[in-house]
Amino acid sequence: MFKNTVLVTLLIVMLIFFSHNVMVSAQNYYPTTTGNIWVMESEDKAERLTYTVETSDESINGKDLALLKITTETLGTDSITTENYFINFDEEGIKLYKIVVELGPPIGVATALLYPPALFYPLTLELGDSWELTADSVVNLAGPITFTSTSKVVAVEKVVTPAGTFENCLKIRIDTKSTPTNLSATRGTAYQWLAPNFGPVKFENTQDIVYKLVSSNLLYDVTGDGVVNILDLVFVAARFGEETTEGDVNKDGKVNILDLVLVAQHFGTN
Repeated sequence: MFKNTVLVTLLIVMLIFFSHNVMVSAQNYYPTTTGNIWVMESEDKAERLTYTVETSDESINGKDLALLKITTETLGTDSITTENYFINFDEEGIKLYKIVVELGPPIGVATALLYPPALFYPLTLELGDSWELTADSVVNLAGPITFTSTSKVVAVEKVVTPAGTFENCLKIRIDTKSTPTNLSATRGTAYQWLAPNFGPVKFENTQDIVYKLVSSNLLYDVTGDGVVNILDLVFVAARFGEETTEGDVNKDGKVNILDLVLVAQHFGTN
């Protein structure tokens, strides 16, 4: 008990001192730990957008690939579109090896293999950063098609959602171009907002439909009670300095002040 009290006191002091400075070099704008879930809904509650990070059976050249699945639903209908991104990680960031998009009838499934892999999201992001990926696929009705996506960090904003308020979010403009053989290219622009050490909190698609975060299942809720609160802080503090997976929310192999700050930054979210 004495240990917990000392560590919680230390946490409070450190949070006051570091509230605007800590984690600048360690921010992760797209946490990809298996089991993470983000759920967004449109402002009229008619559509839902769900991001999940899952294991997969896919591997390329001995690399096991994780699955980032993005599902778009029109609630109350059978309209569902699923985008499957098979990814791995290296010193540059999140690398994309394969895309499988389930578009539904009559279009069906579009698959694209990327090797060497494309950069999906850089390891670090700053205002003005940009990157591009290109993929080739075959789509029913349209035939062979080339898809190009150019992303750029265009602003840093506060985002207010039903799940909470997120400071210093990066607003990323995503310009896309789909070019079928012998047909005119189709262009579109979408926007993704990523919160530091949290991930996607807002999305605006090419039809100007805006989705905002309504719930998430990130690992900051280490007690699993559905909300990040003082119990999570105490749980992490009790394991301070240990090399354990319990309470190691940033997955660096040790429970330390970075884990405590991460939990504190998401206090009250669910």
